[in-house]
Amino acid sequence: MPADALDLVVLGGGFGGYTAAIRASQLGLKVALVEEARMGGTCLHWGCIPTKALLESSELLYKLRDRGQEFGVKVQGIAVDYPTIGKRRDTIVNQLTKGVEGLMRKNQIEVINTHATVAGKNTIQAGDRKLEAKDLIIATGSTPRLLPGIEVDGKRIITSDHAIYADRLPASVAIIGGGAIGVEFATFYHQMGVAKVTLIEALDRLVPLEDEEVSGVMLKAFQKVGIDVRLGAKVQEAKASENGVTVKLDSGELKVDQLLVAVGRAPRSNGIGLPDVGLKLNKQGFVEVDEWLRTGVDGIHAIGDLVGGYQLAHAAVHEGVTAAEDIAGQRFEPIKQELITRCTYSHPQIASVGLTEKQAKDLGIKVKVGKFPFLAIARALIHGEPDGFVKIVADDTGRVLGTHVVGVQATELIAEPALAQLFQGDAWEIGRNVHPHPTLSEAVGEAAMAVDGHALNI
Repeated sequence: MPADALDLVVLGGGFGGYTAAIRASQLGLKVALVEEARMGGTCLHWGCIPTKALLESSELLYKLRDRGQEFGVKVQGIAVDYPTIGKRRDTIVNQLTKGVEGLMRKNQIEVINTHATVAGKNTIQAGDRKLEAKDLIIATGSTPRLLPGIEVDGKRIITSDHAIYADRLPASVAIIGGGAIGVEFATFYHQMGVAKVTLIEALDRLVPLEDEEVSGVMLKAFQKVGIDVRLGAKVQEAKASENGVTVKLDSGELKVDQLLVAVGRAPRSNGIGLPDVGLKLNKQGFVEVDEWLRTGVDGIHAIGDLVGGYQLAHAAVHEGVTAAEDIAGQRFEPIKQELITRCTYSHPQIASVGLTEKQAKDLGIKVKVGKFPFLAIARALIHGEPDGFVKIVADDTGRVLGTHVVGVQATELIAEPALAQLFQGDAWEIGRNVHPHPTLSEAVGEAAMAVDGHALNI
């Protein structure tokens, strides 16, 4: 078939890829997008959306079953209908997928559903079609990272991909990895009533990328509800049998019904021709890019999970927009990792942006810290969730360097301090913002005022 002349071809239809295509189309470019599966990528089908749908069901069950009486609600005969939980998950995913497909039509972006490779610095081979364009954006995403020596069979030893679409709950489960994926699934399994949940982390604290005080709250919360947390534990071997999985640690042995490997995600960079066109991959397989997502090969940008950094859907979106604007000659602002918000939907939730207190001090910055507990926030008590805090890290002038929230609905509270950090604002400005009462947002305002010792309600 003859080559198709285009301004841009995007390889990958995840959150980064499809938003890059939309932004490029808005800027007047002729765009095609190649995706071998369904539009929406990891987030929509294997990550953010289906996991949060499952967690919404587990949270409701947990509150009614374990805490209903505390709120004056007595529920008898409560039961789990797991197939219906799965149907609700799938309905949400399908609705959002159709929405993305509609956006492609609205923005006149041709979507080609086939496997594709990079055949040259301006060429994508999509099935039997050769797509030539002035520019390419590579957005092929990631897959669950595996551990050497541990064979994933999809039944007894699984990854998050299997866990999301499982048709049953395990009788007991061990999870390798105490990062975001691990603590979310530990929350889900516990809330769903799995009798024994063991969380194994090789480092000395949970969610090791978060502020150390956040890790402490998470550990106490998990221990309080009976999740068995093993810190500083190394997995030496895991063997599956008909009856379950035997997990050998350096400190002993576990026998569980199922083992979930949740140690992050690996870039999908193999077998698509990237090194052949000159793209540089680091030791982990991530494509190396600059702050404008340029790869160093003229005409090729790369975005999303493929380039590492914070492997988050909203990070990929901003990377896609940045790359599209760079290609269109309408640069606005390069990607800044310190402005990317991070959210974990465990119980309690975690949200953060910017530097931790330790990171700031390690950079030689003189810091001031304001911290305010949810225990002193009326709305948190109304929710029955007094654990956790908001912590704001500022320099000695008060400029906000980072914010860390652990507690009820933390993920809904991080946007305000993130915006302040984007505008290079200071804690005083957040504190002077009028936070409605009674809301959880008051904790953000109080923490900001606490930076200078002026918190009012503690």
